[in-house]
Parts: sequence; structure tokens; C-alpha cells
Amino acid sequence: MRRGERLTLLLFIFVLLLIIIGNNIHILKLQKRIDSLNIDADAHKRGKKHETMIYIEVNNKVLNLLDSETKEIIKKYTIATGKSASPTPLGTYEIVSKEKWGEGFGSRWMGLNVPWGEYGIHGTNKPSSIGSNISSGCIRMRNSDIEDLFEHIAVGSTVHISNGPYGPFGYGFRTLKPGDRGADVLEVQKRLKYFNFYTGDLDGIYGEEMKKSLLNFLKENNIKLTDKITTEIYEAMGIILME
Repeated sequence: MRRGERLTLLLFIFVLLLIIIGNNIHILKLQKRIDSLNIDADAHKRGKKHETMIYIEVNNKVLNLLDSETKEIIKKYTIATGKSASPTPLGTYEIVSKEKWGEGFGSRWMGLNVPWGEYGIHGTNKPSSIGSNISSGCIRMRNSDIEDLFEHIAVGSTVHISNGPYGPFGYGFRTLKPGDRGADVLEVQKRLKYFNFYTGDLDGIYGEEMKKSLLNFLKENNIKLTDKITTEIYEAMGIILME
């Protein structure tokens, strides 16, 4: 074998090893994240536990079907998720409806109980969109995949959606302003309610009631008044990013 051929072969083996190691690291991190989720507690409290659940990785465009008991991955599907202007909601939800639909939503629909809007997992008649950030926040799947998943998931099943290492905060804190919606808004509402400043609905919508409670919190803690929630204010509320 010539020297040039040997070098090419060694380079190929090196790249292949990097890919294998990278995939194994991702699998280990994913399994660790799945194992750390305490997302069956509510189901146990209700006295009802489903055999399967869903774990969605928005950043990797993957929907994992899991065994609820062991958290082992049964199947994986490639998905499309929300655009930056209309992101997929992060957090833990339930399947509240299952329908056999058509038209733009593909052949199946599974609705989620997201408090600040109507979101779901559905098929698409545009399979080329799979793998991208293109929806209005829903999770799109190929029709053949959603039809398969539909048979494994019951109404009441848990769906956990993440986007990066920081749970409802995705890849970090974003500056929240009135009108914003999302899992991070919901976490701030919960914290303000814990401090007895917020008395409104825990709906993930930054409205007037939340703004009023924020200003009262800032006054109480001698922080400059603003209606924008920055990293400084997150930290003043005791909200810390943890993987």
C-alpha cells in the first residue's frame, strides 16, 4: 500500500472514530437527562400510569418514544419544530386528544395541554420540512411516523420537550418582556407566586398582572424598576441555570 493511501485510510479511520465517540457521548448525555426527569409523579398521584411516554429533543430534531417505567428508548423519529418567532413550547405536558386528521396537518393529530396556546404533534403533507425549524410551534412528523407513534401513545401520556441543557430555559436566559409566552415565562410566574407577588393564572403569558407583580417584587428588593426580566432579575428571584 502506498504512503498516500495509508494516510487516507488512517484519516478515514480517525474521522470514523470521532463520529462513533461523538454519538456515544450524545447517547450517554441523553440517557442521563432522561433518567434525571421526574415526570411520572403526577401520573402516580392520579393513580394512572401509561406504558409509554415521549421525550422530544428540539435541538436535535428527534422525538423519542420511551418506556415509562425503565426510560429506555423504544423508537426514534426525526421531526420538525417551531421557528424562532414561534418556538416549540418547552416543558412537561400531557396528550389531551388524539384525532385522525387530514389536510395540512397530515394524517394524525395528538394535542398537548400547553396553557398558552394550541400545540400538538401531527403529520405533514410536506415531508421535506422534516428536520428543520419551520412550524408555528407544533411538532411535525412524517405521516408514516405519526401513524406509527399514534398506536403507541394514549390520551394522558406524558410528553417532555427540551431544547438544550437548561430545561424550560433552553440554552440560557432570554430577556422577557410583556407579551412573551413560553415555559420560561411560566417559571417566572411560579417564582413570583411563591414570593406572594403574583396572583394570576399560571399560563405562561407575560400579561399585565405579571408585570404588576414584577414591579412590586423589584420595589421590595430595591432593584431598578423595569418591565423586562434580565439575568440580574432571574438571579434575584433565585432562578439558577442548572444542567
